[in-house]
Amino acid sequence: MTLYQIDAFTNRLFAGNPAAVVPLKKWPEDLLMQQIAMENNLAETAFFVPSATSGVDYDIRWFTPALEINLCGHATLASAYVLLEILKAKKKKVVFSSKSGLLTVTRNKDRLDMDFPSWKPERTDVYPPALLASLGNPEIAGIYSNREYIVELLTEEAVKNCRPDFSLMKQVDRMIIITAPGKTVDFVSRFFAPNAGIDEDPVTGSAHSQLIPFWNEKLGKKKMVARQLSARGGDVYCEQLSKERVIMGGQCVFYMKGQFTTK
Repeated sequence: MTLYQIDAFTNRLFAGNPAAVVPLKKWPEDLLMQQIAMENNLAETAFFVPSATSGVDYDIRWFTPALEINLCGHATLASAYVLLEILKAKKKKVVFSSKSGLLTVTRNKDRLDMDFPSWKPERTDVYPPALLASLGNPEIAGIYSNREYIVELLTEEAVKNCRPDFSLMKQVDRMIIITAPGKTVDFVSRFFAPNAGIDEDPVTGSAHSQLIPFWNEKLGKKKMVARQLSARGGDVYCEQLSKERVIMGGQCVFYMKGQFTTK
């Protein structure tokens, strides 16, 4: 098999979020894909096969080192980059079918734009005690939920300086996003998922399926720029396309191509 490693949501090497991309002709067993993802030990490994569905180019799946997930932004961006820029698919866009529906990635000058579902979080007062305790009991503006818990902090500095207790965080039943207004961008965030084998994800596209509608409502803006404040860091172009869909865009950088065997 051939594997590509791509740094997504960045225009420079060793930044953004590294994703492994494995193009396939047909699906192997689920266990094998999980073992490959565990061996890669990156936040996500994406696998895709040619689709038999009309109007769809490829079926795509994503695995963390610990489990399969239903949506991943940076590995989808990386997969489209492999197809459009490395394998030189003669098209301007790629349509993937996934467990979260159809995902379309389109060339837009020097970036790739992904059409993703919009998952608006709702304010909640029901959450495990370990949620805030694992974040060091910060001062908060509110807690919201969708696929993840979203904890709104007061400042960019509070997001940047948060020092999570990942052992305690494993008691929380969902992954966690912390976010706040940005100084030079519209909003900032960080993403934690120790139960999925990822203490902190460098740049998380799927998180922005929730953050875009959240900040669209708070800021009254359809088009925004976001920054994820991980150690590697990454930038995401954001747009609330409709009530059901968002656009998130970014650049990618090629790092590595390799061959591997499973026998």
